Amino acid sequence: MPPRTKFTKHTASRTNPPMEPTEISVWERSNISNQDLKTLKTLGPMKKEEGLIFPGEESFPTPRIGYRVTFVDHLIRGLSTPIHEFLRGLLFVYGIQLHQLTPNSILDISIFITLCECFLGTHPHWGLWKRIFFLWRNRSRNVAYNVGGVVIYVRPEVDYFDVKFPDSVQGWHRRWLYIQEKDVDSQEYNIAPFDGAEKILRRRSWDAEATDEEKTATDALMKRIHKLQNTRGKELSGVQITAHFLRIRVQPLQARKNLLWMYVGEEDVDRISEDLSVKDLERLVRRFSSLSKKQEVPASWRVEPYSGNHTLLEFIRLGSQSIGFRNEADTLKASLQRAKERAEALEAKLKLSEEAREKAQADAASVEELRRRLSKAETALSEKIAEQITQEQGIIDRLEAQRRNNEGFKLLAPKDDRLLDALSILELQGDLSRTNLSDSRTAFSRLFPHFCQHPGF
Repeated sequence: MPPRTKFTKHTASRTNPPMEPTEISVWERSNISNQDLKTLKTLGPMKKEEGLIFPGEESFPTPRIGYRVTFVDHLIRGLSTPIHEFLRGLLFVYGIQLHQLTPNSILDISIFITLCECFLGTHPHWGLWKRIFFLWRNRSRNVAYNVGGVVIYVRPEVDYFDVKFPDSVQGWHRRWLYIQEKDVDSQEYNIAPFDGAEKILRRRSWDAEATDEEKTATDALMKRIHKLQNTRGKELSGVQITAHFLRIRVQPLQARKNLLWMYVGEEDVDRISEDLSVKDLERLVRRFSSLSKKQEVPASWRVEPYSGNHTLLEFIRLGSQSIGFRNEADTLKASLQRAKERAEALEAKLKLSEEAREKAQADAASVEELRRRLSKAETALSEKIAEQITQEQGIIDRLEAQRRNNEGFKLLAPKDDRLLDALSILELQGDLSRTNLSDSRTAFSRLFPHFCQHPGF
């Protein structure tokens, strides 16, 4: 990530406009190491073995129904399912998908939710978020990224925790896998269906500033943040907030039964694993930040929530967040409708594909049956032809034998067909025989006139 002091929404767009990319970064085959598997097992992002599925030879994610694409580096930075309501709203308002956020951006959201729930004693506040953060397209000189194509930045004029992120997380986009979606049929937890090829379109909401009403509603929270940052001896930092949610083993980006200010310790229902060892905790904190080996991981001081009256805070939250989401309500409804239409379209395509597959199978069976019947008919025809040839040859042989007794006959215009020619000769012999018989009767009648008048002659 570039230094925040050198990258603002104003200077970047006016003095240093992004160049048109000549290439779009695409998905690659997943390559999850044994160390990654060990880390996931230690952190326990999913308690059930079937909660995670690791891809095989796939070069493009194709999640099965009930599963979603995620990354090892997202899971270890606080992501799990079902998705936290604040993150779901953020994705809808900004019109982005989970895979389009970088690991550092995922950690930014985890830190913000932990800050609000644990150290400010309130629900994550949309107006406060808009007051602190904005989004920017992630691209290099010649490459526009799709995976990790959106980065979250702190507004340059805001005094916020310096998390000391590393400049980049090497190879994170090649460590993708599938995570089971809990309550996938519940509309409450639904987010847009996965589309790994969807183009990232910048929206006005990416840089929308807090309204005057939102600023008024969040002034007390901003003062509380500044106090947490400047309490002598107990200064709160972004690294401390990160270490805190890692210590208590609760995923900030997961929809939970309780808020973080209600955390009760080892028996808390939202914990996903046992406590980490000091060595594992420090290794993760250094992995998430740019702390050197010589720098100590700061202790996580337990700061009391801003107010113990959470019932009152809940009413304040509902009122203030209704202001914060007022301008985005129509956009959110439209996004939900588009997501529903996309899901219905995918379902229709799946149904058509299944019908086409069944028809293809039926057609294949019909073709095979036709081939079998044709082969059987060809065999029968061949046998019939052979039988007819044998029969014709027998007739020809017999006619030839008879013809040899009358060598004087010879056809003037043969047909070049042995059977027809033999029949023609036979007809001539028949005519000759009848003529001879008639002549014989005439001769006998003259010689023996009385005898030939007998009725039997």
